This record gives sequence, structure tokens and C-alpha cells, in this order.
Amino acid sequence: MCLGYLCAGCRRRQEQDPIKVPVAQPPPPPVPPPPPPVWASAVFPTEQQGLLEPAREDVFQPTAAGTRTSALYGSVRTSNRGGRLRASFHEGIDIAAIQRDSQGRPCDDILAVAEGRVAYVNKVAGNSTYGTYVVVEHDEPMGKILSLYAHLAAVTVQHGDKVMPGSVLGRMGNTATYNIPMSRAHLHFEIGVMLNTRFLAWYKGQKLTPSHDLFHGWNILGVDPLDFFARQQADTALRFDEVLDNTPVGFELVIKAASLPDYFKRYPSRWRGAAYSGGHLTAGFSESGVPLWARAAEEAEISLLNKGQAEVVTVNKEVLGRNGTRLVLQSGSRWHLGTSGARRVELLLC
Repeated sequence: MCLGYLCAGCRRRQEQDPIKVPVAQPPPPPVPPPPPPVWASAVFPTEQQGLLEPAREDVFQPTAAGTRTSALYGSVRTSNRGGRLRASFHEGIDIAAIQRDSQGRPCDDILAVAEGRVAYVNKVAGNSTYGTYVVVEHDEPMGKILSLYAHLAAVTVQHGDKVMPGSVLGRMGNTATYNIPMSRAHLHFEIGVMLNTRFLAWYKGQKLTPSHDLFHGWNILGVDPLDFFARQQADTALRFDEVLDNTPVGFELVIKAASLPDYFKRYPSRWRGAAYSGGHLTAGFSESGVPLWARAAEEAEISLLNKGQAEVVTVNKEVLGRNGTRLVLQSGSRWHLGTSGARRVELLLC
């Protein structure tokens, strides 16, 4: 009796409850394709198309020395400042003019190499050895990559402008804090990374002037532009990580660091191995001092530290070559940081 009553009740409830018809759900929206790599449509920074043709003699603008190599990345520039002879590493390439007006002034447009945003414009030529220059910031999987265009005669963009490959940034010139004869007017072009977003606070703390915000040459570290362009033309899906992965290590340092440097927070793919846990790290640097990678330091490396902030662990003399007198120095069989190398570490950690 109870079982029959319950079954009848179930039937009555089923007769009273409306039948629920499932509502057809719309199909999910299609997943948009990933954006093309930022370098997929990269162009050269002027209309000069012969940058990767080594036999051409008219592409690059030599210094007064007159040698083609003096215009390339890695050449050592010497200057007499205050009676002291100083050497500096050329972190870019100097591209010669293609066309000039009747007074011998270049007419070449300066072009953004890829999509990005104008991050900085220095319009006061006498404030920098770069003269009048523009920095463009490019969003890239590794992080923000910077391209720099120097010695301009005129600028046609302003801070915050969005640019595309081939957008005109200005006109080639010969501006600088030193004398560049009009006959040697050129574009100095760099591409690379930013060392530290706390640079400006450090710079002001040193009571240094003039300020270029975060876009001072000390805070922009360039790789070889010709190597970059060769890789980009061979692979339009190029990622900047691949450029750094294929840049040879010139020297390694063990560094005492209270916290993970800003550089490796912004470019996390450059950190290797276990997560940073404080204390010490070991980093590999290119011949020009670009941090290529870092990892937790090993006990044997930490034991090299005395009272200093950093010590040289290894040196590759073949890679260092021309730059060996700038960042690390050799005394007998021992290598140690030079003045510029110590400043690079200080900026990395500030």
C-alpha cells in the first residue's frame, strides 16, 4: 500500500511539473589568433637596405679613423676628456646618408623598426652625446625592448606616440655634445634592454645632470643590431630571448644581492634554475655588459667574495676581446671589475 501510494504521488508530481526542455547554448566565440610577433614586419631604420651586405662600402659611416669597422657594434672609441684618454664601447651601428641636399645635409628619414610607442625624445642636442635622439619601446614576449635613434637633425614624433614599422621619427643629422662634421652625419642606431627602472633615483642621488629619465645611455644596453637584423630576416617569428641566448658570454660575476634585481623581475626568462631565495647570484654578461642570464650562486662561487659587492668568476678572452679594458681588468692572472664594471653592478642592484 505505501509503495503504491508513493508511486502514485510521484506520478501526480510528474504530471503537475512542466517538462524542462534544455536550452541550446550558443557556440563559444572563436579564439582570436595570437598577435603576430612584434619583429615580423621589422624594417631597417633608414631607407638604406644594404646593412647585411658586407661587401658594400657605402652603407656605414666610419669615424675619423676611416675604417668600416669603426662604424660597427663593438668598435672601441677613444677620446681625450680633461687630458685623460678614455675608451668606450660602441653599442650601435652608424648608418651613412643615402641622399643630401645642395648644402650637403642629409635628407634621409629615420624610421621606426617595429611597432611600438615613443618612450622618450631628447630635443636638446647639447644635453647628450647622442645629440637629439628618440627611444621607442616595443612590447615583446621577453619584456619591453628598446630601439634608439641618435644624432637626429629633426624629430617628427613626441612622447607617447604609437608608431608602426616604417613610421617616420625624424631626419638624419649630426647633433651631439661633440663635433660631428656634416660630412660624417649619420644615424646611430641601437636595440636592446633597460637595465633598471630605478635608474633615475640612482642618477639623481649621484647629483648627476642632465637627466634623461630612464633613457640615459647608461641604462640602455644594446646588442649587435646587425646580428639582430640577420636573425629577424632568417626568422620573422624571432623572439628577443633568442637573440640573448645566442649572444656569447664574455664574463661571469658572483654578486651579493639583498633582493632579486629589477632586471630579472622585468625579464624573468633570463633567470635560470631554482627560484631566487636571496643572498647571492651568479650572472653571465656579454662583452658590452648586457646581463644575459643569472642563477643562484654556488658555494664555491660565493667563497670568491671578499668585502666587495661582486667578483669575477670566469672570463672568456676571445669574447671579451676589444672590451676587456672597460668592464673587467686583468692584473697578472687575476681578473677584477674595472670602474665601469663596478658601476654596471651598482646600477643592476640599485
